[in-house]
Amino acid sequence: MKNNKSRTTNAAAHASGATAEFGGWLAAKLEGRGYDLSGQRSGGRSAFAEDSGISLSTVMRLLKGEIPTDIRILRTLAEAIREPYAEVLVRAGVLTSEELAAVQRPTAPPGERITPDQAADELGITDPTERRLFLNMTDTLRRSNEPGEQRLAD
Repeated sequence: MKNNKSRTTNAAAHASGATAEFGGWLAAKLEGRGYDLSGQRSGGRSAFAEDSGISLSTVMRLLKGEIPTDIRILRTLAEAIREPYAEVLVRAGVLTSEELAAVQRPTAPPGERITPDQAADELGITDPTERRLFLNMTDTLRRSNEPGEQRLAD
């Protein structure tokens, strides 16, 4: 991995910029949801901690822009403020927008197709029955496009 050092440097630079903005972004989200953060004793921080199930000390650190190393806290935060988890991960500097897009829309290497299993994964089809149905349908559609095969509508 010859690019490992530059990757780490880029990630660190992004993370430091994101953490500087994260606390302000979170404060705006909380105030928008009605939590009063105007003063240390305004009660908004404590109320959010109680409502979200995140400890008050962690809420305080988040508002200061200190990003937790346990991303489960960020998932809990995302649920509490009703923001997509992916958005919180980007805002926190855990992922860049480009990394998120690559994860959300992975592409096959040039000249190759993704498999039906990979497509099911990308579409989030996890129910075993629905997955079998999806895989069977893609198999049927692929076979119907092969030369010499009769189409379903024929």
